[in-house]
Amino acid sequence: MTDPQEAAEAAEAVERPTPLAWLAHAAPDPAACLRRWERDPRGTALLPAGRAWDVLVLPGPLGRATLEVLGKLVERPGPVLADAGRDRLGFLVPVGTAAQWAGGGVRCAGRGTWLVMPRPGETADGISWIVPPDGSGVLTDAAQLELALHEAAARRDEEGRSE
Repeated sequence: MTDPQEAAEAAEAVERPTPLAWLAHAAPDPAACLRRWERDPRGTALLPAGRAWDVLVLPGPLGRATLEVLGKLVERPGPVLADAGRDRLGFLVPVGTAAQWAGGGVRCAGRGTWLVMPRPGETADGISWIVPPDGSGVLTDAAQLELALHEAAARRDEEGRSE
């Protein structure tokens, strides 16, 4: 006889895609994207924003401070990419957020934008996942991200004045 908790976990695993499958689902050809990552796990895929998510890109110091604040507001933020070479963080947010974002200092990647993304759990070309996708489809809520961004910026301003 199967333990009810084990049965529930097995059912959830079948219903919820793996992080890799969830991310590849944004590609025009998800199967080709998965094959590419299977052939070269340390490789990258070029994925379009505006299909399954948009991305808001913040400068590294502000992005890290925002992620820290966001971690106090939510149990787990949506996926977050880091580009070490350019010192930037990219927060995956709901589709349409990029078109509506009005805040300055934030690069918005929405429909018509393509992004280089490593396989979840890997680093490629200096790009890695700080918060990898978990397959659930959870994205960072734009309103919560904006709140965290404002708080992080205010803290930075206060620290700058006290020096």
